[in-house]
Amino acid sequence: MVIGTSGWQYRDWRGRFYPQQLPQRLWLEHHAAHFATVESNNAFYRLPERTTFEAWRARTPPDVRWAVKASRFLTHVRRLRDPAEPVARLMDRVAGLGDRLGAVLLQLPPTLRADVDLLRECLAQFPAGTRVAVEPRHESWWTDEVRALLERYGAALCWADRDEQPIAPLWRTTDWGYLRFHIGAAEPWPRYRPETLQLWADRLATAYGAGDDVLVYFNNDPGGAAIIDATVFADAVGGTGRVHTRVPTMGQATGAAWPVPEPKPGRQRAAGSSAKLTPS
Repeated sequence: MVIGTSGWQYRDWRGRFYPQQLPQRLWLEHHAAHFATVESNNAFYRLPERTTFEAWRARTPPDVRWAVKASRFLTHVRRLRDPAEPVARLMDRVAGLGDRLGAVLLQLPPTLRADVDLLRECLAQFPAGTRVAVEPRHESWWTDEVRALLERYGAALCWADRDEQPIAPLWRTTDWGYLRFHIGAAEPWPRYRPETLQLWADRLATAYGAGDDVLVYFNNDPGGAAIIDATVFADAVGGTGRVHTRVPTMGQATGAAWPVPEPKPGRQRAAGSSAKLTPS
């Protein structure tokens, strides 16, 4: 089981997952030291240049795998129409990751109704061997025809959870899996309840063999919830007898493991006095 988060550049993770004094330019390295995968969400909003992907590859250990969310130009502006150019551009850019590319995620708009021909044409544009996960968000997609299409192209139906409920049928359409956690129902929001994470660990253990590759990403980033839940989920996976990739300890996930920085020496005003004192 390959466990990570959807993105890493969240300012409210400073002082939690990221030590307070760690420069933002080193956040990726810190993330990669504690997770063996990350899902690049910013590619959805603005597709990075190939040189950026090359730099990300160079800055992370050899075992780190990347999932890249396809540009919204393809999925939300074009709505899968005329996919040849945007898919070619996407694959040219992500080639900078080399063999570190774990999968491409196609998240479809919630208003896009099922269109098997559109999806078939889009999937056909990806080079052979590219692993594509498809996350439809309209219930009209849940048909035998769609399932058969995904199976034919070796594409994974993205399993997804929102409010601690599956929002897609639990179809296994290929020999690898992809699961996204969006929003939990626990406190503090948007955390997940441990029993829900255990249920998902059990589902994956039932659907996939010990040697199957399953990518799991936590997208509930506010307040560092994704980091904490990834750590709890890893324990649940271990409880099923399955092996998972590295995750932080709970102390590292919450910031409790990081030393509190010493206050810098400086001039202080003593309480109740106008005298200026210099610490000894």
